[in-house]
This record gives sequence, structure tokens and C-alpha cells, in this order.
Amino acid sequence: MSSVLKTNALESEAIYIFREVISQFEKPVLLFSGGKDSITLVRLAQKAFFPAKIPFPLLHVDTGHNFPETIEFRDRLVKELGLELIVRNVQDAIDEGKVVEETGRYASRNSLQTTTLLDAIEEFKFDACIGGARRDEEKARAKERIFSVRDDFGQWDEKNQRPELFDLLNGKIELGQNVRVFPISNWTELDVWSYIEQEQIEIPSIYFSHKRKVFLRDGMIWSHSPFVFQDEDEVIEERIVRFRTVGDMSCTAAVDSYAATISEVVGEIRQSTISERGARIDDKRSEAAMEKRKQQGYF
Repeated sequence: MSSVLKTNALESEAIYIFREVISQFEKPVLLFSGGKDSITLVRLAQKAFFPAKIPFPLLHVDTGHNFPETIEFRDRLVKELGLELIVRNVQDAIDEGKVVEETGRYASRNSLQTTTLLDAIEEFKFDACIGGARRDEEKARAKERIFSVRDDFGQWDEKNQRPELFDLLNGKIELGQNVRVFPISNWTELDVWSYIEQEQIEIPSIYFSHKRKVFLRDGMIWSHSPFVFQDEDEVIEERIVRFRTVGDMSCTAAVDSYAATISEVVGEIRQSTISERGARIDDKRSEAAMEKRKQQGYF
């Protein structure tokens, strides 16, 4: 452990946060999407509790519109590591009439995840939800603390946050409240990729260059899919692309890239002048899109 403290301060901080979660909360859960950030969290949790297994389950809120590469990787990872995986589906909330599916050109199930997440928190009585959000991703996330309290409606109040001076984390909550925890909040996209390279962590193939059917809209590269609305005049073409961030197919744009290895991806990111969230279609809805979703209970 002493070598870890000397060589990687970000890793040491994340391990400290994981251990604080276990010491302060009764029923934590790790929110797992199958993306690079949540995969990194799994590796950090392994290190935090080694040689024991990760002492909490993984929860995936499945929109039903995920990239198949991500779902295949998710299932294989939890099987190989012997982890407990809980899956709750947005489609169930639609079928039960709790939410209404969007229609039209920019229809997405992304915002509908909130209801499914809050229902799962209530179902399992989770008091801490661990996620891979980082401050460098988006300005609303930059405002949030590492231990971020949600009220009994699951809502976030950006004006009512706890100080975290000297790395002291306060997990005391009232009945009905829960906390969202961000162990890699202080990491950047490059930090995550450099860690993946250092640790030789396997990630879904979708993050590397591959040939895919796509179409262009609003200057972004959209995946051709039955889940994505497409105008008749939007032409399908094949391009060599990869994904910098992975949500579901209706809210995640690709980028032109020939980066086929982790080291090539790291080199590409070092040269990039566009933020990672620049490829998230759902963030383009308004200037405050992410903050509004957080206020409603989104992760």
C-alpha cells in the first residue's frame, strides 16, 4: 500500500473513498453502465477490499437501447469476477405507465432512467450509490461534492452541499435520504485512460476504432439503429469511428478515429480540443440539461 501512496495519489484517494463508504453506510451499491469509468471503479473497489470480494452489488439501469457490445462486456465481467449484478429496466417503468417514452427526432430514454433508479433505491433500501461521474465532464458535475446528499425525493440541491475540508467525508443522513458517491470525481478523462493503460484493464470494443453504419445530424455522428429516429433524407454511411463516452444508442455520438489500442487512444485524447461530453447528444438539449436532470434525481 505504501507504494500506491507514493505513485498514484488519485488511486489512493479513490480507495480511501471506497473504504469510507463501507464504514459509514449500511447498504451501498455501485452503479454500473459497462462504460470505462464504471469499469475503472470496479478495479479500484477490488484493490480497496482485496483479498476479499467487492462487498456490495452492482446496479445497472438498463434503458433497453444499449450498445450490444456494452451489455456483452457487462455480463462477462460480472461472471469472471463473481460479482452480484442487479438489473432494472426502463421498459418496465414505461409498461407500468410511470414514465412516457419520448417520440420524434431527438427521442431518448436517457432522462427516463431517473424513475427506474429511484425505484431501485427504494426497493433495495440503498443508502449510498457509487458512480463514475467526474468533475471535468460537465459543469453541473463540477459543482458536486464527493459525498453528494439527495433528499427523500432523490433530488439534488446544488445550493445545499456539505464542505469536504481536509478530505473529511460526512455521510450522516436523515431517514429517506441517500448519498451519491464519486470516487473518481477529481480524475480527468486522460487520468482514467492512463489508469486503464497502466492496469491493463479490459474495456468494451466500442471504445476502439471500428467500422459502423452511421449518419450525420447537427454536426454529430449518430449510430444507425432501430432505436434511433432517422429522417428519410439522412443518408446511412459506413465510417471508421469509436466512442469516447458510452450511454445508450440514442444519446451517444461517435467520433472519427483510427485509435485501435489503449496507447493510441491516450495519444488521441492528449491532442483533442473537444471535451468528452461533446459527444453526448443529450447534453445538447439545453445549457443546463445535466443540472436539471440532477435536480430531478438523475445520477
